[in-house]
Amino acid sequence: MRRAVELAARGRGSALPNPVVGCVVMDAAGRTVGEGWHALPGGPHAEVVALATAGPRARGGTAVVTLEPCTHTGRTGPCTRALLEAGISRVVVGVSDPYAPAAGGAAQLSAAGAGVEWVDGAEQNAAEAVNAVWLTAVRRGRPYVTWKVASTVDGRVAAADGSSRWITGREARADVHRLRAECDAILVGVATVLADDPRLTVRRADGSLLDRQPLRVVADTHGRTPAGARVHDATAETWVATAAELGTGSDGRVDLMALMTALHARERRHVLLEGGPRLAGSALAAGLIDRVVAYIAPTLLGDGPAALGPAGVGTIAGAHRLDLVDVRRVGDDIRLEALPHPP
Repeated sequence: MRRAVELAARGRGSALPNPVVGCVVMDAAGRTVGEGWHALPGGPHAEVVALATAGPRARGGTAVVTLEPCTHTGRTGPCTRALLEAGISRVVVGVSDPYAPAAGGAAQLSAAGAGVEWVDGAEQNAAEAVNAVWLTAVRRGRPYVTWKVASTVDGRVAAADGSSRWITGREARADVHRLRAECDAILVGVATVLADDPRLTVRRADGSLLDRQPLRVVADTHGRTPAGARVHDATAETWVATAAELGTGSDGRVDLMALMTALHARERRHVLLEGGPRLAGSALAAGLIDRVVAYIAPTLLGDGPAALGPAGVGTIAGAHRLDLVDVRRVGDDIRLEALPHPP
């Protein structure tokens, strides 16, 4: 299962709006004879890729797959049928499929005479974690939201005069583009557009654009985004989401839950929230942030806007607690990754 999880991770970003899935096929003697992962929507599923590599050696063997094999015919055929036709006698599954049209693969395989085993403990947790984006989107009916923030040690995202280029170094900014490449929507507030005029595109180290670009989304209550703003250029699709279209929340601004529901309907599964502080605070208060990726620069400003706006916290007891899952150095900066602490 550990290897299947590693394979699944190769599809991050490219497989959206589909899940990432990894599969390892072993022959009857337990030797690995095929590996695969789901790389692109509409492309072959992980099981099909692994079975194609294994060929006749799969007969009587075992398939280890991170997500329950699908039962439905969409742009590709059902993986349960592919496994049975290949003569697989045993299937080891990491996580059940919560998507109703495709669920029930384990039961179908069992009914056809194949043995089905479910992993638990650390292996199940790993299979869940690698597919957290898609599983969250299906289970909650909204995209998985990663909040990305770059700040100084004292928590400032800009100086007192509003200047912010650049707080973090070149290596950290390159890492942000890798993060953007794993998402299918980038969300900012109109204040960020007016202050920084960002492009919100994904670029390689040489500055060239990736072929696949996330949807650029501007939360803009009153429709103030200038027609000449760079988010309106031809490099990527843009949606300026207004209150006239989505309604308002209790704070009088664009209803963020309605925005997320609309993005889910557009088959967007992973939103990267890049600012600003007020939008991030509102999203956190609404329980919409699923992961935090923070880049901390070894810099002090002492004044300027804080990284996070009001987030519904009045006392220390009400603070939003995080579980730190990764800390590493990126150039001169520190990259922190954390998940909201379970209630």
